[in-house]
Amino acid sequence: MNEINILWVDDEIDLLKPHIIFLEQKQYKVTTCQSGTEALEILDDTNFDIVFLDENMPGLTGLETLNEIKERRANLPVVMITKSEEEYIMEEAIGSKIADYLIKPVNPNQILLSLKKNLDHSRLVSEKTTSNYQQEFRKIAMDLSMVNTYEEWADLYQKLIFWELQLEDIEDVGMTEILESQKVEANLQFGKFIEKNYTDWFSPGADAPLMSHQLFKEKVVPELSDKQPTVLIVIDNLRYDQWKAFEPIVNNYYKKQSETSFYSILPTATQYARNAIFSGLMPSDMEKLFPQFWKNDTDEGGKNMHEDDFLKAQLKRLGLHHIDYEYHKITNLRNGKKLVENFRSLKNNDLNVIVYNFVDMLSHSKTEMEVVKELASNDKAYRSLTVSWFKNSPLLEMIQLSQQLGFKLILTTDHGTINVKSPTKVIGDRDTSLNLRYKTGRSLTYEDRDVYAIKDPKDIHLPALSMSSSFIFAKGDLFLAYPNNFNHYVSYYRNTYQHGGVSLEEMIIPFVVMEPK
Repeated sequence: MNEINILWVDDEIDLLKPHIIFLEQKQYKVTTCQSGTEALEILDDTNFDIVFLDENMPGLTGLETLNEIKERRANLPVVMITKSEEEYIMEEAIGSKIADYLIKPVNPNQILLSLKKNLDHSRLVSEKTTSNYQQEFRKIAMDLSMVNTYEEWADLYQKLIFWELQLEDIEDVGMTEILESQKVEANLQFGKFIEKNYTDWFSPGADAPLMSHQLFKEKVVPELSDKQPTVLIVIDNLRYDQWKAFEPIVNNYYKKQSETSFYSILPTATQYARNAIFSGLMPSDMEKLFPQFWKNDTDEGGKNMHEDDFLKAQLKRLGLHHIDYEYHKITNLRNGKKLVENFRSLKNNDLNVIVYNFVDMLSHSKTEMEVVKELASNDKAYRSLTVSWFKNSPLLEMIQLSQQLGFKLILTTDHGTINVKSPTKVIGDRDTSLNLRYKTGRSLTYEDRDVYAIKDPKDIHLPALSMSSSFIFAKGDLFLAYPNNFNHYVSYYRNTYQHGGVSLEEMIIPFVVMEPK
């Protein structure tokens, strides 16, 4: 290892001679001094990797020295060593961001452990994570060849996300590439699984996962109570890994009561999946029962203008006329801030529904803006950008206010999104829908192996634009591209986030119930 330079500050430094010899035998270089003033002079001239600092010294105390060190070298780790176990000293030291805290008498192994914890931590964690993933890799590879139920697919996807987040913190490009290849293989197999089973999920009495149109009745309604208001937040276009990335922030205000996954219906697109959540119906039933609210892909006008109407009708159908509720859709910062200002007025409702559109806007702007393409160049960066937004968003303020008001919090989404890498050619007439991950129209020509094709939309409860309309859904990380102007189209859309098709990222999504801390 590179030589580690330690500065040890103690007015009784001679008594620590055995510790210093022990460290020098371990190839550490130790510089000693006997006062805070002397330590600060040495630090002005020499770089150190870590400082051991006695708390109880004549002249400048350890705490005063610590404050001076932090002003000059904010990122230099300082380990406080003290005879005193008085709580205020510990709190002062911890508040000043010490790296560790040891009580005298210290033994050499305690010192060594503190050094490893602070200086070797990232290397040790990296090695352990890599070794653990190497073992898990074989298990995941085996599971991939055997997984055959919707529950097993949800579990496997959770495992992949867990390791993706673990490997994100270590600098091992090789391991990350191996995981990426496992995700690609998983999506390949998942596409085959959906192709084989999705239609059957709509048969009466079928063994099927919980899906978008059942979510409100099966999961939200049982949580409603006249004793405690509930806030249901639907973050549009939120992937499971993005939720996991900002979950620790929410945990500061809420404790998790339950977390489950459910499957988004196809197409994994807002007008289908989110309308299904609020209506409690599949799209073909929405079209039939509410023609005044439903719009097909090729119809003019907004496709999600009637979620509130759908929700009202569902509550009525479920016999929940007595539920006092409000519905709010946030599509920009101004709307979000306005709702924060008026948030306390929601406390008299049984249910407050908030649809938050930022993540959807983020994925679309990645397609359209070069700067966002740079900032969200891969899944790790995309997660990081989501967390950065969330920390500074009105949504976090709403969650904080919900906690203060004692609201139960339900957090979910309508579908996820996937970073598309490769084009697959499709030909359709001028009435074919425009989405890059699914198409509906007449006379579609496509590569069979690249899509999940539904000849009769009624089979999966989707409306048909005409008698001969069909649907196709892109699998894995493919996107649908027309042959004319192909190269321009491909370079514009490659490595953008899209939704509507068949992938783990788009279809398996979180449903979380939390109680205020």
